[in-house]
Amino acid sequence: VKKLQMSNSSSISQFLLLPFADTWQLQLLHFWLFLDIYLAALLGNGLVITTIAWDHHLHTPMYFFLFNLSVLDLGSISTTVPKAMANSLTDNRRIFYLGCATQLFCFVFLISAEYSLLIIMAYDRYMAICQPLHYGTLLGSRVSTHMAAAAWARGFLYVLLHTANTFSVPLCQGNAVGQFFCEIPHILKLSCSHSDYLREVGLLAFSAFPFLGCFVFMVVSYVGIFRAVLRISLQQGWHKTFSTCLSHLAAVSLFVSAALFAYLKPPSISSPSLDLVVSVLYSVVPPAVNP
Repeated sequence: VKKLQMSNSSSISQFLLLPFADTWQLQLLHFWLFLDIYLAALLGNGLVITTIAWDHHLHTPMYFFLFNLSVLDLGSISTTVPKAMANSLTDNRRIFYLGCATQLFCFVFLISAEYSLLIIMAYDRYMAICQPLHYGTLLGSRVSTHMAAAAWARGFLYVLLHTANTFSVPLCQGNAVGQFFCEIPHILKLSCSHSDYLREVGLLAFSAFPFLGCFVFMVVSYVGIFRAVLRISLQQGWHKTFSTCLSHLAAVSLFVSAALFAYLKPPSISSPSLDLVVSVLYSVVPPAVNP
């Protein structure tokens, strides 16, 4: 039986991705919608990267983190959206096995690193507002570089573990992925072995706890920020801080809530349309609105 399972898994040369619609007209509509979002993400993040790179006055920790965030946003949306647009335009659902593994690896790597970077940015804002006298010593250029490198390294280790586990599971439940890009939960649904499936799902659930802990840390940081801001008597100080922090908090909340729901929701409430909407909320929308 084990040999048969491994044979079925190795015989899969390509996967079929979830189409956006059943009719050509609706697929064309999705193509133009995704094209608009993708161009907005390219323009917004490209302007951020170019401005920070060329303006030496912006070579500070906060803008260094924003530079890294824009690079991660560009990478994550470029991993999924162009392939989805090409599939809609050509009415083609296929993606090769290696392409699927590469897409999954790159996407999970980039969003994991992005999440870590968003937490670091919350800490940066907390230190700048609540501990301004110590900000220069605690968050210098070297420390900022090390923190950003740690975010990238954490994303790499995280995706290495989960990609290896996901594609080591024998697959024999067909090759139709119920998502518009290759994603861990939908690959696992094709598993032959229930025990292997539960192992990776358990690992995903366990690895979600550090993410939740980091989110709680970020919320606590913002509580401290808001308390400090409320003691400021200047209306301009209130507006500047809230406009910066609330947008960051909203982006992170959308990203975290949608991603956790997508990865940890019970199978009983899963449906193709719901999975599609939730995945767009955490994979397509944030890179376009973060700039």
